[in-house]
Amino acid sequence: MVNTLSHIGIGLLLAHALRLKGRKRFGLVLLSVIPDLDYLSYSLFALISGGVSHEARNQLFFLLGHRELTHSVFFAFAIALLIWLKTKDRAFTSGGFLAVFLHIFLDYTTSAKMRPFYPLSTNESALRAIYPFDPVVNILPLLPLFIVAAEYMKNRGRWNIKSEDRWSIRSRDILNRKLSGLKKLNGLNELHSFVNRNESKFYASFIIILLIWTTIFPVAKVFLIDRISRAEGTEISYNNTYPTSIGKFLAAYSCSDTEYKLLEVSYWSGVEKSFYVEKVTVAGDVPHASFYAERAGKLYSNSVPQAIDYPVYSVSEKDGAVIVILSDARNPYVKNWPYFDTVYRFVFDRESGEYEVYESHYGRAEKKLAKNYFE
Repeated sequence: MVNTLSHIGIGLLLAHALRLKGRKRFGLVLLSVIPDLDYLSYSLFALISGGVSHEARNQLFFLLGHRELTHSVFFAFAIALLIWLKTKDRAFTSGGFLAVFLHIFLDYTTSAKMRPFYPLSTNESALRAIYPFDPVVNILPLLPLFIVAAEYMKNRGRWNIKSEDRWSIRSRDILNRKLSGLKKLNGLNELHSFVNRNESKFYASFIIILLIWTTIFPVAKVFLIDRISRAEGTEISYNNTYPTSIGKFLAAYSCSDTEYKLLEVSYWSGVEKSFYVEKVTVAGDVPHASFYAERAGKLYSNSVPQAIDYPVYSVSEKDGAVIVILSDARNPYVKNWPYFDTVYRFVFDRESGEYEVYESHYGRAEKKLAKNYFE
């Protein structure tokens, strides 16, 4: 997931590259963040999802959930079609499509699982080849925001201290000494002038750099995972790897019926660390512990979204109830980004067979989930 300001910056990059002005430039800025309006639709989903059937809940999630419909290629084409029908402007239509598509693509290359081909397919996927806090995809798009701010300041006359300004001579002298000492204003003016002279090529080059950067890592990852898979004698999922820092990602696979093997991989040096994680752990003497772990897994498999790729179960018993904690095997090994922090707590009553499920997410307080979440 790329920060919102960087998405806005990409909208400005496109607007300047296409030489759009006024409302159309502002329109591309809005379009560059429009996929994230699903935060609002997800709030609506949270309000109504508890009162519908399991099947209806799932379909509503595909339509209203975060990084669902609005993060699909279909949505980008639908927005472009609406723009074309309204404006018949080829440049603005192309820019609108690219603004939405690049938002989706940048999210897709970082960490978020999405359904990019919904409604044709409900399959989730993600490239997960670039660290969410990668400086190129987060900082480079901010340059046009800086230049716009510089242009605004220049037009407001804040860089030019004129004699007719109602300042005392002494105040102007003090300010001029400070500005000349910093020697920043001339540089900003020169940058602004350079950009104005080469506006289209300048911004287009930034878009090209972003596209090259977001292509190199996914392609390199293909060859790296293939090499590691052959060395490990198994097939490692490309989709289920996860970037843990700049140039590194975490891979995992099921190496036996009881364990996963996790690999910390660097793009530069290959596998740097490996360790094993048990799939099921049992605290104390819990009869039929594997049955309850399996039941929790089956219930979870019916839910959306499927954030847990490598499920691990911790089984215990308390006051006549069997408690199963379900989390992702990679959870303790991913730092600075809480994507795998979702934990489910299933509480099964031994006598009645009834159950309750609680979810804790991103470090927030635990909440009880409705039965239609699972069946």
